[in-house]
Amino acid sequence: MRTALFIGRFQPFHNGHLQVLETMCKTFDKVIIGIGSSNVSGTEKNPYDLKTRKKMIRNSLKQFQFKNFKIIEIPDINDPPNWVNHVLSIVSDFNVIITNNPFTEKLFEEKGYFVMGTCGYDENTRISSTQIRKKMKENDESWKELVPKPVVDIIMRMKK
Repeated sequence: MRTALFIGRFQPFHNGHLQVLETMCKTFDKVIIGIGSSNVSGTEKNPYDLKTRKKMIRNSLKQFQFKNFKIIEIPDINDPPNWVNHVLSIVSDFNVIITNNPFTEKLFEEKGYFVMGTCGYDENTRISSTQIRKKMKENDESWKELVPKPVVDIIMRMKK
């Protein structure tokens, strides 16, 4: 069985994440979505809590009716040399890591794992959660075009 682990903070979950997961759910038998920094919220870099991020992902993927994914929590340990072992203590039933994060790639490759960049992701239209949070802070409504509609709905309800 081909199983992929896709790790991200999803702060917020955006169209780039959705595009990658849509491709992954069609390519792999099973997709594990690891929510990194799952124990951190309420900060500028990590504003959304775990429950909200899970809801963003589930509601966004619902339109595709994918059933071959599961979401796991990966809390921070702030110990890079032991981080891969920490992840493996939570989930180990995967054979491919999907990431665009060079540090994550390096750490998993050093442990002998096969790492792929995000498949199905158009680098010319790269979206970052940092960019989205900046637009939100500046009251630039164009952030809404960068996230799936269910995420817009969740964030707007939170602002009320």
